[in-house]
Amino acid sequence: MKLDLNGKRALVTGSSTGLGEATARLLAAEGAAVVVHGRDRKRTEDVAEAVRGAGGTATTALGDLSTDEGAEAVARAATADGPVDVLVNNAGFYRHVTWSDATPQEWSDTYNVNVVSGVRMIGHLVPAMRERGWGRVITIGGGLASQPMNTHPQYNATLAARHNLAVSLARDLRGTGVTSNVVSPGAILVEATKELVTGIGPERGWGETWEEIQPNAVEALIPNDHNRFGRPDEIAAAVAYLCSGYAEYVSGATIRVDGGLIRSAF
Repeated sequence: MKLDLNGKRALVTGSSTGLGEATARLLAAEGAAVVVHGRDRKRTEDVAEAVRGAGGTATTALGDLSTDEGAEAVARAATADGPVDVLVNNAGFYRHVTWSDATPQEWSDTYNVNVVSGVRMIGHLVPAMRERGWGRVITIGGGLASQPMNTHPQYNATLAARHNLAVSLARDLRGTGVTSNVVSPGAILVEATKELVTGIGPERGWGETWEEIQPNAVEALIPNDHNRFGRPDEIAAAVAYLCSGYAEYVSGATIRVDGGLIRSAF
């Protein structure tokens, strides 16, 4: 299936590594001019260079989306060579803390980075999409939005907020030619995930090596129909579909890519 993203410009926030990087690479392979965003200059430029080395088109936008000034700078860099047609709100973070450790400041900081940062970018880029009559906003959510764990409660709650704002935005964009949808990953094997699981594995009796820890971690944390962690490119493929003309009739939807981790018919 050819998604025909030629002539479209896509900003993927938090694309200097992990899911965002995989998404930027795939959108570029499908013909989009991608804007790689990050806070670390070298990592961000390395991803852009890799995209160009594979025959794609890529520029970079550096900045901290957790501040108004940083978000404005990113939006300015992203639109320097033309308007942004696709916004993928992927950037986010969490710390693995318990209810006892999650201070009000931790909640506030996490909400600002994971929710308000996305709102900032929507505010900067979506009005121009409305004027042109075409655009795509894809929010990266997660299964913890509807089935939260007992740990990192501040992160669980921000995922729920991300899902909610994406649907609210879709209602507001009715009839404009701009869509807003969510891709909801399960546990995806990026470096941060592997680091976390490897760190807690020995104390939980899952083993000492990654080969020992991985199957036990899947069974304990994310029992799913495929008995494995997901891959970044599997999330990127769902995002790419939503960017395409094939998804014109998809609005306010959540596409779960989690191996069946969330056990719900709706």
